[in-house]
Amino acid sequence: MTDFSALLQPDRGQPARFIEVVHPDQFENWLTKQPPRIRSVVGAHKITGKPGNRALLPGDGPEDWHALLICNEAENSPWRIASQGDVLPEGTYRLKDGAVGAAGLGWMLAQHRFDRYRKPEPEAPRVLLSGDPARIEETVRLAEATAKVRDLVNTGASDLGPAELEDEAAALAATHGATLTVTRGDALAQGFPMIHIVGQAATRQRAPRLIELEWGDPAHPRLAVIGKGVCFDSGGLDIKPSAGMRLMKKDMGGAAHALALAGLIMGSRLKVRLHLLIPAVENAIAGNAFRPGDILPTRAGLTVENTNTDAEGRLILGDALTKAGEAKPDLILDFATLTGAARVALGPDLPATFANDDAIGDAMLAAGREVLDPLWRLPLWDGYDEMLKSDIADMVNAPEGGFAGSITAALFLRRFVPKDTPWVHLDTFAWRPVAKPGRPKGGEALGLRASWAMLKARYSGG
Repeated sequence: MTDFSALLQPDRGQPARFIEVVHPDQFENWLTKQPPRIRSVVGAHKITGKPGNRALLPGDGPEDWHALLICNEAENSPWRIASQGDVLPEGTYRLKDGAVGAAGLGWMLAQHRFDRYRKPEPEAPRVLLSGDPARIEETVRLAEATAKVRDLVNTGASDLGPAELEDEAAALAATHGATLTVTRGDALAQGFPMIHIVGQAATRQRAPRLIELEWGDPAHPRLAVIGKGVCFDSGGLDIKPSAGMRLMKKDMGGAAHALALAGLIMGSRLKVRLHLLIPAVENAIAGNAFRPGDILPTRAGLTVENTNTDAEGRLILGDALTKAGEAKPDLILDFATLTGAARVALGPDLPATFANDDAIGDAMLAAGREVLDPLWRLPLWDGYDEMLKSDIADMVNAPEGGFAGSITAALFLRRFVPKDTPWVHLDTFAWRPVAKPGRPKGGEALGLRASWAMLKARYSGG
């Protein structure tokens, strides 16, 4: 994994080239103040002041140069200088003006590569100096957590199944002195029937399980973090078309977010009693696959008429939410790549956010705005709850017609959350379809930084 700590260092006055960031609105004014040699180079590079324009500009001596970037990103944006992080020559840099701030995150992530399946080209590091050394450790942890989500989501399903998610949780537990519990086999079938039923068609090596990790002082507020861990989703007997199945290795993106967030919580020693739950399955097709029309028992004692085997994520989350609620947590937060309807409504960048408590919902949105990790809240509209009615069971898992698909999925999950427990559900894409500076195409952490900022404010006041 990338050594992020080597890429962001305290500024102690050591030799470094500088990066000059100019806003497009200030470009003409900036250019008029430059000496002729600079104006000549700017013209030769056809720098017009458009966002993203960049060049290396000469100094007084033959080896003296600095970098110019035209940028309209906000000064608190993590992505402000990310376009420089992977294109500048090897060396050490500092900003000419202003503090590094959040931009250190994008600088580091721009140099991260997912290279599990191909030999990477050797690259020398580009080091950024920061005048705010107290912020470096936190920024490095955020880079590591973001890269963890990206790497897990990018990994092919052939190399990442329920057992590998268990290994990830076990490694976290070993690092931070947490307790790991894994329920599988007959115990899973009896205690968490929906997790077992969804995953029962997979091979023995990819058998379903509920992975739980507990950490922290029992006297601290209990926080449950849940991540949907469908390691591959064929759609089951309601099989997806090939185009719809192409990216289904990422259907464990919720688990990736939950694991990364758990690492941040424990690494920062947040004052909570953490309960991490990952229902891990493969939604496979075999003679014993669950069927449309099956009536499914649940840990909560409710019955579910299965109307669509491709609406399996909400089933496994239902049992995990029930287990989390039994311990009476102060807050439940779940991540899931749950519905295509959320993507139709909000596109790839905005996780659909649901909350049964307005104060916590507002706090999530405010945290997302603060760290530029945007969320968009959708309603738990009670009027749509009737869409979950079944003629023969307590509810269906997927209403007919497809109206308000992300909302009805969230309403289904709400049935398994204790009424007096604050709960937030993030329906996230976990994927970036088009590359941007510091954000390559592929697996992506969406909602992770917002959630972390909210939790820090809630449990440590900062």
